[in-house]
Amino acid sequence: MMRGSKPVNLAGLFAALADATRLRLLNLMGGREVCVCYFVEILRQGQPKISRHLAYLRRAGLVAARREGKWMHYRIVAQADEAAASILAAVLASLGSDRQMQADLAKLERACCAPQKLVMPEGAPRPAIVAQLDIR
Repeated sequence: MMRGSKPVNLAGLFAALADATRLRLLNLMGGREVCVCYFVEILRQGQPKISRHLAYLRRAGLVAARREGKWMHYRIVAQADEAAASILAAVLASLGSDRQMQADLAKLERACCAPQKLVMPEGAPRPAIVAQLDIR
């Protein structure tokens, strides 16, 4: 634990990471800020369900949100606690070998390069690359 920071709630962290949908969301956010509309389209789940999972990740301190007009953008937050940072880094690294996670990223890439292939709301902002997070 970092000096001066409050202890990480490991049970809460693991609970946040113990859901396939939340892992898919984190995978899509890796290194980028993503609008909720992309999550809905790629994961083929309703916006209320996606928003509940994102709220869970926010409460766990894993993601942050930013509003731009009517659009909500989410990104992974660097963890101040060394244990939490190490756990999150290991989880994110392990997602790269999962076929579902690879397929989700491929859909996001296609959406960013050819948005007409996905049905996106008019004016939906494209995911933006964020500065590389040092999550460890």
